[in-house]
Amino acid sequence: MTRAAIALAVFVVLALLVWWLDPDNLYFWVKALHVIAVISWMAGMLYLPRLFVYHAEVRPGTPQSETFKVMEKRLLRAIINPAMIATWLAGLWLAWKGFGFMGGWLHAKIGLVVLMSAVHGYLAGAVRKFAEDRNEKSARHWRIVNEVPTLLMIAIVILVIVKPF
Repeated sequence: MTRAAIALAVFVVLALLVWWLDPDNLYFWVKALHVIAVISWMAGMLYLPRLFVYHAEVRPGTPQSETFKVMEKRLLRAIINPAMIATWLAGLWLAWKGFGFMGGWLHAKIGLVVLMSAVHGYLAGAVRKFAEDRNEKSARHWRIVNEVPTLLMIAIVILVIVKPF
């Protein structure tokens, strides 16, 4: 069993315990989880393309390239993937429980989170290509890709805080 799976199982047990001990505040506990998961997901989504920038600048097969492969794989599997799953699960529950999936701002936010998930998928595919020494993208490409999660995050935060429509 991986560490991420163990951590997820521990979290589920703790969440059930909180729900059993403090059911009136479950919404706030799930909201806290959601914020923590989003922060973790974004940290990984901002760091992984930066690793690709440096990885793209070294020759395949070098010790540096092999180190980047390990870092990228661990970041994706141990942080980014579990954080995305927790973000989606908590976020969908909050959207249902708190807003009944109603509101233009919420629909726009969910659309942008779908786009963020697509970027996540693109980065996961790049991890596989780098691992197989098949990256064909330049460091410049990865510098540009590095900005996409930032722009999506800014738009999502504005929608959540301002709720403009």
